[in-house]
Amino acid sequence: MTSLFGHSVRSELFFLSLVEALVCFGAFYAILLIGIPDGLSSNPAILLLLAGMMALCASFACGATGLYQQKNWLNTGRLISGSLLGATMLVIVTQLAVPQLLPNSSGAWINRLELVTAFVAAVLVTRMAFLSAVHAGMMRQRVALLPGLEGDRLRTALRNDTMFEAVDVPSHNHPDLLPHWLAGQRLRTAITDDPASLPPAQRHALADAGIRVWAATDFAERRLGQVDLDRLPIGWQPDMAARESLAVRVLRRGMDISMSLLLLLLTLPVSLLATLAVKLDSPGPVFYRQQRVGLNGQVFALYKFRSMSADAEKGHAVWATKNDPRVTRVGRFIRLTRIDEIPQVFNVLRGDMAFIGPRPERPEFVSRLCAIMPHYEARASVPPGITGWAQVNYSYGASDADAQVKLTYDLYYVRRRSLFLDLLIIIATVRVVLFQEGAR
Repeated sequence: MTSLFGHSVRSELFFLSLVEALVCFGAFYAILLIGIPDGLSSNPAILLLLAGMMALCASFACGATGLYQQKNWLNTGRLISGSLLGATMLVIVTQLAVPQLLPNSSGAWINRLELVTAFVAAVLVTRMAFLSAVHAGMMRQRVALLPGLEGDRLRTALRNDTMFEAVDVPSHNHPDLLPHWLAGQRLRTAITDDPASLPPAQRHALADAGIRVWAATDFAERRLGQVDLDRLPIGWQPDMAARESLAVRVLRRGMDISMSLLLLLLTLPVSLLATLAVKLDSPGPVFYRQQRVGLNGQVFALYKFRSMSADAEKGHAVWATKNDPRVTRVGRFIRLTRIDEIPQVFNVLRGDMAFIGPRPERPEFVSRLCAIMPHYEARASVPPGITGWAQVNYSYGASDADAQVKLTYDLYYVRRRSLFLDLLIIIATVRVVLFQEGAR
């Protein structure tokens, strides 16, 4: 696992994305260099910059269509959608960037079909090579599981993970025997319930042998992007003020405002159509105001396009279910496409929410979940968001059990909140919207 700005990225995905970006960069640069017409300044630095921008677009397209998810590495539908998204972005970038970087050129000399073909070929070639390496065991990491309850739970989690091979370790009474056995098995990573519980002599011997010892819960948190709720101390609350400087908080607020205004501008035609459709489809207001719990437990009014009948919650608040009969015809479409969420940008502009954070829940749900679920109130340590780590990793929550699973993701975000993690969430949100993942 590779740690980037406090967030653990799976090493194999980091390697795949890096190699893929380099292959795309090389292919794009070659096409630009070979195709540039005579008499036009071919400053290598400018062409390198343009090829780099295109390679970033290619990486974003792969991430935004889920091509870095293990289940989609060679998914035909995702490859096609990734190619289309990548092609669109490449055309836009060349159209906007070339006149700025090469003032005497409109960019008409760039063969966009060649760029798209190079992008698709780079994705296919790198994935075929990557999967060949995986099947040959070259990418697999062997880890030693020391006896313990947490090791048993982790073994189950890693059973279907093609990147790890869990090796059971026999008990050793003498502290020097374990390091020798691990070294003989060419194991450089050991996982135990609690490294502090190992005998001091054994810990020193393992360190001297260059063997890294992980706590099972820490390893699972970094590998799965979730926290183990049972291992958090009673009353645990993160000190966000100490973790984030004033400059970071100001930067975050500036980014929230900028992204909200940009989203508002880009979706204005869609919002106007949604307003008309909601009004014509069923009686009632266009916008729906709902009480939600925000930062530090403060209640605020959240805005959405109305997607249910006007009297949907005459009785009491209930979870939305699949094929919910309360949802209108237009409401079903705007919920699947997440159009109903657009008015929440006004909540972000007002400061009720951030662009990224745990989803704000209803006060009725929060009071009950706090009573039955330890650490649930810790979600309110950061502002709620339009999208978040739980939203891009787990489907729509419609029960207390779902809320508990989403809490494991939300608290991972609270513990490891960073601008880099926010960027990954934004990219993953594009995937969730494009493929209607978890929508109801």
